[in-house]
Amino acid sequence: MNIKSDNRPIGVYDSGLGGLSVWRELHAKLPNESLTYLADGANCPYGGRPKEEIRRFADEAVGKLIADGAKMVVVACNTATAAAIDFLREKYSDTPIVGMEPAVKPAAMATRSGVVGVLATAGSLGGDLFLKTSARYADRTRFIAAVGEGFVEIVEQSQENTSEAEIVVRRVVEPLIEEGADQIVLGCTHYPFLRKVIERVIGDREVAIIDPAPAVARRVEQLLDQFELRADTNNKAQYAFQTFASDDYLKRLQDKALEIISR
Repeated sequence: MNIKSDNRPIGVYDSGLGGLSVWRELHAKLPNESLTYLADGANCPYGGRPKEEIRRFADEAVGKLIADGAKMVVVACNTATAAAIDFLREKYSDTPIVGMEPAVKPAAMATRSGVVGVLATAGSLGGDLFLKTSARYADRTRFIAAVGEGFVEIVEQSQENTSEAEIVVRRVVEPLIEEGADQIVLGCTHYPFLRKVIERVIGDREVAIIDPAPAVARRVEQLLDQFELRADTNNKAQYAFQTFASDDYLKRLQDKALEIISR
């Protein structure tokens, strides 16, 4: 029996460096798959921008990845997913496109206190995906939404391990815990890079942190099989990086990815 294979890369797009938290899962779960990561960089952060502007940014990025040969695209940005995923899937209907789903369902199913904290950008929290999904579980769960003010900027500047990062994170996360949240959903792909800081703020309290990246990687794997797009088992994966920002930004992107691989 002939099994089709497709060694073209999977495209991964984010407003900046944050989508590397998803890239990290794809790299680990799909070692034969080549990945092309495009970080906008020039327009990051997206959080407070108008929906139409974000849609334009996403269109440019996804269009470039597909033009460059991507067989599938992962929109590894919650804000871009909220603003543009339906538009992108309609315009690029020949290419499977995976977005970021708000991970409120697993949080609602796991909570013991009945309170779930959701950390995200303003754009994601105001999007239909979050509003509809959270409404579905509102009868059993109280969702407390909080904008991670300053979180994206900390990650973009690689300042995760500073005292300033802990001050910024504590200011946002502590009130969620005080309200009784025993699940904290990371609703922006930048936020997993602050996981250790969030864990320090949580301390010895029983609060789970939910990162949707592993679920996204599983969905990518399902679609690779569904559309017969898996790379050959002997394929030597290639990793490429692009940005709409400066050469200095590209180097920071590459350095962060190298750091992830070398851990």
